[in-house]
Amino acid sequence: MKARILIIDDDAVACEFLQEALLRDGYEVISYTSALDALQQDLSRYDLLMSDIRMPGMDGLQFLSQVQIKWPNLPVILMTSYGSLETTMEAISLGAWDYISKPFSPDDCRAIVKKVLEVRELRDRRMDMQPESTELPKFIGSSATMVEFYKQIARVADSAASVLIEGESGTGKELTAHSLHNMSSRRDKPFVVVHCGAIPDNLLESELFGYEKGSFTGADHQHVGLMESAQGGTIFLDEITEMSTALQGKLLRFMQDGEVRRIGGHEVRHVAVRVVAAANKNIDEEVSNGSFRLDLLYRFIVRLHIPSLRDHKEDIPLLIESLLKKFGYTSVRISPEAMELLMSYSWPGNVRELENVLQQTLLLSPFVVVLPENLPDRFWRQKETKEDTVPSDLNPLAEAERDQIRQTLKANSWNQSKTAQILGIDRKTLRLKIRRYGLLDEKPSVGETPNGLK
Repeated sequence: MKARILIIDDDAVACEFLQEALLRDGYEVISYTSALDALQQDLSRYDLLMSDIRMPGMDGLQFLSQVQIKWPNLPVILMTSYGSLETTMEAISLGAWDYISKPFSPDDCRAIVKKVLEVRELRDRRMDMQPESTELPKFIGSSATMVEFYKQIARVADSAASVLIEGESGTGKELTAHSLHNMSSRRDKPFVVVHCGAIPDNLLESELFGYEKGSFTGADHQHVGLMESAQGGTIFLDEITEMSTALQGKLLRFMQDGEVRRIGGHEVRHVAVRVVAAANKNIDEEVSNGSFRLDLLYRFIVRLHIPSLRDHKEDIPLLIESLLKKFGYTSVRISPEAMELLMSYSWPGNVRELENVLQQTLLLSPFVVVLPENLPDRFWRQKETKEDTVPSDLNPLAEAERDQIRQTLKANSWNQSKTAQILGIDRKTLRLKIRRYGLLDEKPSVGETPNGLK
């Protein structure tokens, strides 16, 4: 017998879209446009709930909290066009089984439903976290790529498991480490950062593990190491691939037994600290060439990979808005033409490069509106070759987004205002995406009947 699924979304078109997608797999699907109306029903009859977050009367998070009180074992998937780390954390802490960012394709919808239904009998615990009471470093981005990354952080944050953070330069590895600490029960304990690449290797051991007075020339006092200083909290080892293999061996022993012995001392001290590290090089290549110990790599239970900016370019307008506020340029806006160049750039330096480019542009441009010619040379000199081109190497996520925009435009006779409203984005963002994906060429001419969705 196929599962019974209940959909709650104040947008009737979105309900119809979801019903059509799920009916293909034979599920029994019922929908409501009001969470309050849905709560009047006996929801125990259903195997899965899917709810939008932003709704009038009662939003999805309020609905989820009520479901958890009355039907605590009922799986709930939340949907939103406004994904953020804070919203993701709140959703998971309230008991959401999963979280999906709009717009998404029918295949994405069916895949996540299938996954949740498959694991519903196996999952017997939920996270017990209260991120709303914690001041957190802020990630910016509401794309599906970033929402998936937020979910990974949320699910391992309160674990004691050691974590290795991987990603390109400028993606936010230290910010990720801060988030893991601040969202855990260790949040009131120390968070100690060690930049392994900035400390000579002969000094790094004494900094990490400490030393006793007289243990070597110049050791005229006792020194408590950073491992002991982080007792009960988190130690973040940035650029761990710069650590020598000899010191890696000592770190390995610490991660195995949690014991510290200061240089020149005999007393063994037990230290309860979570180890989080970041790799500034390809860790698998470092293992292959013998620069990083394989047995130490295996001590990291979780490997988190931060998405590069080019993998979630749809977040660039939101990032720019946040950076303009940060720099105190709230009255400045980016012209559509300049924004298009920023969206088409590959961003090898990721968010750090975006911040640098924006600072440079704001300092050198005296105008309220940033034009293409105000951007650094590498942007506007390539304008002619980049305008109105469709990328040939779209990743599956971008392809799904392009297809969803195309289908929604056709279904609404290419009415951009209505399409933007349904997709949960503003018209400016929609226009940028239409250009980026080359959809202008597909717009029907006057008098031609578009092929809409039924």
